[in-house]
Amino acid sequence: MQVNIHEAKTHLSRLLGRVENGEEITIAKAGKPVARLVPVVHKIGRRIPGTAKGVIIMADNFDEPLPDEIMQAFES
Repeated sequence: MQVNIHEAKTHLSRLLGRVENGEEITIAKAGKPVARLVPVVHKIGRRIPGTAKGVIIMADNFDEPLPDEIMQAFES
């Protein structure tokens, strides 16, 4: 769908409703397209346990106390 700037200003709420339903709307000035209203795509994917297996490596000493010089840096 293509609308002129005046129509877009006058009916913005209605046009946004159409965009929310997946429609793309082109806004034109003197019949020439200048902008598009498009729906925002929200990608919310499910997290799948184990997809980083073999990519993230945890050191064997991960849970051992930190060396004193590093602990001092955190405490100062």
